[in-house]
Amino acid sequence: MGRPYPALRTTASIGTAAVLFAGAALAAAPAAAARTPAAPVAASAPGLEFHDIPGSGGITLKGNVFTPAGAEPGAEHPLIVLPTSWGLPQVEYFAQAQQLADSGYVVVSYTSRGFWLSGGKIEVAGPPDLADVSSVIDWALANTPSDPDRIGMGGVSYGAGISLLAAGHDKRIKAVVALSGWADLIDSIYSGRTQHLQAAALLGGSGLLTGRPSDELTRTLTDFLGSDLGKEGDMIAWGKKRSPAAYLDEINANGAAVMMGNAWGDTIFPPNQYASFYEKLSGPKRLEFRPGDHATAEATGLLGLPNDTWTDAHRWFDRYLKGERNGIDQEPPVQLKSRTDGGYEGYPDWKSVGAAEERIGLDGTKRILADIDSGANGGIVMLSNTLDQFVKLPPIASVPLLPRAFAGVWQSGKYATPQHVRGTAKLHTTVTPNKESGTFVAYLYDEGPLGLGKLVSNAPYTFHGRTPGRPFPVDLELFSTAYDVPAGHRLTLVIDTVDPLYIEHNPTGSQLTFSSSPADPSYVSVPLREK
Repeated sequence: MGRPYPALRTTASIGTAAVLFAGAALAAAPAAAARTPAAPVAASAPGLEFHDIPGSGGITLKGNVFTPAGAEPGAEHPLIVLPTSWGLPQVEYFAQAQQLADSGYVVVSYTSRGFWLSGGKIEVAGPPDLADVSSVIDWALANTPSDPDRIGMGGVSYGAGISLLAAGHDKRIKAVVALSGWADLIDSIYSGRTQHLQAAALLGGSGLLTGRPSDELTRTLTDFLGSDLGKEGDMIAWGKKRSPAAYLDEINANGAAVMMGNAWGDTIFPPNQYASFYEKLSGPKRLEFRPGDHATAEATGLLGLPNDTWTDAHRWFDRYLKGERNGIDQEPPVQLKSRTDGGYEGYPDWKSVGAAEERIGLDGTKRILADIDSGANGGIVMLSNTLDQFVKLPPIASVPLLPRAFAGVWQSGKYATPQHVRGTAKLHTTVTPNKESGTFVAYLYDEGPLGLGKLVSNAPYTFHGRTPGRPFPVDLELFSTAYDVPAGHRLTLVIDTVDPLYIEHNPTGSQLTFSSSPADPSYVSVPLREK
């Protein structure tokens, strides 16, 4: 993030311009419409009503309420509040809300502030959004047959992040289901001190198309995509204020039962930060990881189709809001589904997931030229890992054809038996740059007999302020995953300097040298399921 280099400046300018231009003409439409509150309208579906709900600061939130059919006067029911995902209107949860109401819940869903017809501006789960949650709960208790002692929060993506944050700010919340959300916003879109370009541009562009970004969001996004290193501290502080991990003590003190679910290939909110946060929760908790990309693991459930994620979400609410002894709290709390196998695996905690380990030595010295894409990459946001989920087709690369001038390649031996990769692979190496700044991306591939590599995991790394010619150690966590390597295949680590998913910081003429020494050997540590 310092003064952008020419290639970076061009990429960032294009990204910023696309984001700002994409919504300029359309953002005004929701803004104008939001000024005209609509009176409650009875819907055709039994138990459904649309309402204008008072938000914080005098704004109006567009919402809907599902109530149990045949609810008796004076009877109180557990309440579930569902804030919408980024860019989606209040109809998002209709199918799930109806099912929850059918099983005895009052369900209130609302369009998050700044989007569509709700008032205010997009604050990215800032203090006004958390105040909105409390306002919606207040309204629901006053206007629906809700039980003040049995209140839950839930949602997908943006709704998940708001729900987790709210659990640390409103003690009335007793249960949370957070699907495809974030615990650490900075570690999600700025991991390895590298801007996740496609993820940020997608969020920024869709926000402009469907809502009204706040001045703070516009300024932060511009600084982020523009690589202004002088604003890095401000950006990190902005993200921390919006990260549930920063309120861990409050969330634990309030004691809500928290279920978290995500996809292995989530290109918006990678799984590492969710797993790290989960381990630090002290109350009732559950963590589920499945194949897919951002919000794809639970997407079919939003359409009303059978869906494992939503089935467990209902069971979680039933256990901790209704008190049902349905067994979910007796199951291993960490539930994983491999990207290559259809079965579920249960673990007592996250650290038990990859209890075994293999270290692949990264011997020798390899020097690569920067600014050229070798052909190894992490795919396309929201597309590549969805293909992996449904047709088992992750990003691929022909390892023998990767140009060694632009990519460092290290290979394990061929495995006689299948290897079950589970958890977070870690890279340790020594880097010697010829410039003070730089970026590289590490990829772990499952390489078959013909040299075709299927992507197992990846992660970017950026450095600034280094002395040219002076080596320094690097420790990098790749994104967590569950992947089964067939017998006869090998694991291959590839490092290059350009990936369309990320903004790179390699000045013209950059070279990176990766080395290993007896005193400090380089390796990639691969977590494996115990046999």
